[in-house]
Amino acid sequence: METQANSGSTSNSKNRKILVTSALPYANGSIHIGHLVEYIQTDTWVRFQKMQGHECYYVCADDAHGTAIMLRAQSEGITPEQLISDTSDEHQVDFKDFAVNFDNYHSTHSPENRFFSETIYNRLNDAGHISKHTISQAYDPEKEMFLPDRFIKGECPKCGAEDQYGDNCEACGATYSTTELKNAVSVVSGAKPIEKDSEHYFFKLPDFEAILKDWTASGHLQDEIKNKLQEWFEAGLQEWDISRDAPYFGFEIPNAPGKFFYVWLDAPIGYIASFKNLCDKKGIDFDSFWEADSQTELYHFIGKDIVYFHGLFWPAILHGSGFRTPTAIFSHGFLTVEGKKMSKSRGTFIKARTYLNELNPEHLRYYFSAKLGSGVTDLDLNLEDFRLRVNSDLVGKVVNIASRCAGFVKKKFNSTLSDTISEPELFAKFADASEPIAEHYEKREFSKAIREIMALADLANQYIDEKKPWQAIKEEGREQEVHDVCSMGLNLFRQLMIYLSPVLPLMAEKTCDFLNIDSMQWSDIQTPLTGHKIKKFKPLMMRVEKDKVQAIIDASKEELQTAEKKETAKKQETPEEKTAPIASESDLSHIQADPISDTISFDDFAKIDLRIAKIIKAEHVEKADKLLHLTLDLGGETRNVFAGIKSAYAPEDLEGKLTVMVANLAPRKMRFGVSEGMVLAAGPGGEDLWILNPEGDQSNGAQPGMKVK
Repeated sequence: METQANSGSTSNSKNRKILVTSALPYANGSIHIGHLVEYIQTDTWVRFQKMQGHECYYVCADDAHGTAIMLRAQSEGITPEQLISDTSDEHQVDFKDFAVNFDNYHSTHSPENRFFSETIYNRLNDAGHISKHTISQAYDPEKEMFLPDRFIKGECPKCGAEDQYGDNCEACGATYSTTELKNAVSVVSGAKPIEKDSEHYFFKLPDFEAILKDWTASGHLQDEIKNKLQEWFEAGLQEWDISRDAPYFGFEIPNAPGKFFYVWLDAPIGYIASFKNLCDKKGIDFDSFWEADSQTELYHFIGKDIVYFHGLFWPAILHGSGFRTPTAIFSHGFLTVEGKKMSKSRGTFIKARTYLNELNPEHLRYYFSAKLGSGVTDLDLNLEDFRLRVNSDLVGKVVNIASRCAGFVKKKFNSTLSDTISEPELFAKFADASEPIAEHYEKREFSKAIREIMALADLANQYIDEKKPWQAIKEEGREQEVHDVCSMGLNLFRQLMIYLSPVLPLMAEKTCDFLNIDSMQWSDIQTPLTGHKIKKFKPLMMRVEKDKVQAIIDASKEELQTAEKKETAKKQETPEEKTAPIASESDLSHIQADPISDTISFDDFAKIDLRIAKIIKAEHVEKADKLLHLTLDLGGETRNVFAGIKSAYAPEDLEGKLTVMVANLAPRKMRFGVSEGMVLAAGPGGEDLWILNPEGDQSNGAQPGMKVK
């Protein structure tokens, strides 16, 4: 089996057993769109593997230990256990709404993780890979606790910049020790830190230098990461401090009272613990995945900022404690927005929930996938490019195929596809793309897969444009041709959606419902649907609107302002009221303004003339995203109305129906023409929008022109 991180071409292997993880999100804050690059990448890859029929599991957990968790819980007046439980609930809802489908989501603060952390430590200790040394650390005399570097701030000793952390300067990039920081203060209490000695436990990383040199050079890492890790070997591997002093939220080290496992020791062990939790629930053979000589596959998806832990410490700890090492570690770059680091002040530090409040999660899944490759290059979210690309590719190309064909099949051919495929060579061309597209997915070259899929979408649209079923249906004797063309178009659409389903699982579910099929498997690409009954077509995806994108930016800025107000209020508290400040960002709830109620009198309402109208013609409006042009019959009088219901209705679904309109509304001149009234509709918007239809079959006696009482 090929295991190289740069190729990884095992998509044609049979009976693969695969375990996949993403880095564990820290339980001290919300998920943001930068995090989602990794989870979307991993979820897409896992969904592809499952479509191939492989036994593939995707596990994750909240990283729930550490000083930051302890201090934030104190500041909020709750226990750390309550904090991490609440955060886990929030994280899991966000992941679910972004269609990130874990087979198991757990916590590092779990019985399984305690067991494996102690087991691994005891095995390493028994084998002589743990040592003890007394070290001098920064200590907060007021809070009576040792301070991690990130909990100390002061002036940079190199450039003099203020408010810099105790290990590096964000202004000039210099690194230094906390003792070099000028005018240092504790972030926890504001006190001046002192130096204090403490005995710590260390993992002897140098014991594994030969093993690590061989492992890092054997195709388990991308070339960029492998080359970067060589710097550590050149500098000489050092022992790694794996302990922290009380008070600390975590697991106590066996036979070492007051000493706790450093969060970075038990965090990756959370991969093992989460999988064990899944195995116990599902009856999966745990040992076959984690024993030292396992023939299964293990992949970690991580950001490039944590490759040292995963590329050196992690395989050494696993090897030293008798567990298998990863098949490969896949690293990715950071997310930038508009070419710059995500910024709270610019509104580009966007939380997952802030995005979800305005836009379809699959818009972002698609855009990220269209730009993701197998390397560690940073990925940029250009908001205008995001809007245009999603609208052009997904709405203008893919969904357009189905919407152009479905109405004819429903209206003219009893919602049943043709018995034969009229263009077998074109169908075969789409089917033949299966292998190269699968290879791109396997190698995590998602952008290449998307390019090939969109090229096929262009071919499908060209085919429909050439056949012009909307013209052919008007000519006598060409009904079968239209049936064949539209059936062919829907089969091509189905093939495209199978290719896209790892990226767009929610849209794939809607497609399955529309096409009246149970599921989509990769092998289905080779077999067409013929003589098959489909359901009514409903819009599968809406366009990205400019105002929605701007709303996300505005909401992110509002969240920052709210956080700053809270921080200002906290600083103004009296010493008796003051609680410990938090070094990392706290969770902010989304603020919603109270609705403003505008009222009118009953006399004003009585002036509205509501009439029943028959829709005698419905048409698309060129260059209008939301409007349909309706010609209405009010009983001898016709009116032209532009109605914003395109998201919910295709024109052919409306003709012949009755609806309710405001007949005495003043005509309104629009750039598309003059609108002579208003059609009434109800619903939350998007595809969930319904015109008010007073019994379209007129069985209740409703007639065009009648007043609505």
